[in-house]
Amino acid sequence: MALTEEGIIDVPGLHSRWVRLGNGERAHYMTAGESGPSVVLLHGGIPGSSGTAGWRLLAPRLAEAGFRVYCPDQPGFGLSDPRPEYRPVHGIYTHINFLERFVEALCLDRFFLAGNSMGCANTAHYVSRYPHRVERFILIAGPVGDVMPFPTLDRMQVPIGWDGSRDTMVKMMNSILHHQENITEDLLEMRMQAADRHKDGWTDWQKAFLFGEVPAPIQAALSTKGRLDTTDIPGICLYGIDDVILPVTDLGYKVEDALTNIQFFYPEDCGHQGQTDQPDLFADVFIEFFRDGIVSRKTADRAAVSKRRPEIASLVEQN
Repeated sequence: MALTEEGIIDVPGLHSRWVRLGNGERAHYMTAGESGPSVVLLHGGIPGSSGTAGWRLLAPRLAEAGFRVYCPDQPGFGLSDPRPEYRPVHGIYTHINFLERFVEALCLDRFFLAGNSMGCANTAHYVSRYPHRVERFILIAGPVGDVMPFPTLDRMQVPIGWDGSRDTMVKMMNSILHHQENITEDLLEMRMQAADRHKDGWTDWQKAFLFGEVPAPIQAALSTKGRLDTTDIPGICLYGIDDVILPVTDLGYKVEDALTNIQFFYPEDCGHQGQTDQPDLFADVFIEFFRDGIVSRKTADRAAVSKRRPEIASLVEQN
């Protein structure tokens, strides 16, 4: 299967779109579904990431269930605007400001929000800063701000960086996917093109997000402590038990201990990008939680609902 003229994998039910934001930035995003409640999905942050790379298997399933799905390419990734003034020089701060402009441009007053890895961090911070926008949210295997500090790059289990080689991209993909049969030649080519397109932008993001090279006032504005851990917006977290980049013992369990208001799940046979490893399971969880506000008993058990503490009865159906 060849890539499209834009260098994107052609996925049935997934469509490429563009919108001009209020600050002049040109934003690229993928959509699935023509009507229904809005869902915004935020991709992860290794080089070559994009809305298509992160959500190509899940977004069409949500559309079939009656949702209108938006998967933006966040600054420094995918087909996002490569001009220097739009690079993610302030990391998460750049990304959540981008997301606010993006939903404003598309007239999304309220929506469901989910994110994986870097997108998990951006979801956590967006919920903390713009709670009036978010109906319900889902976190997938990632940091959540200063409510539970994130390990710096030198403490991560798998080195991340881009040198332009196919072998490096394969190694990075092997680290985020437990089911490595999902790594196709088209996926590698799409990701390598995106990584080449944003070498400088990714470096800017890496310095800001992974090494904290942002001004102190911005760090203060990004605080999730006393916000995410006290929010009354319903939220859940899916954290693959086979994650090798950020293992559950290094981050997942600690985040769960910090966020007692969020229901955690630890799906088996599932790595860092769980929505790709287990798309059917994740789709069932997403659909039930976004549609009904609660995960059914059967689905919760399949998704390995956490046994580390009592279940949150308002978020998980009880026997």
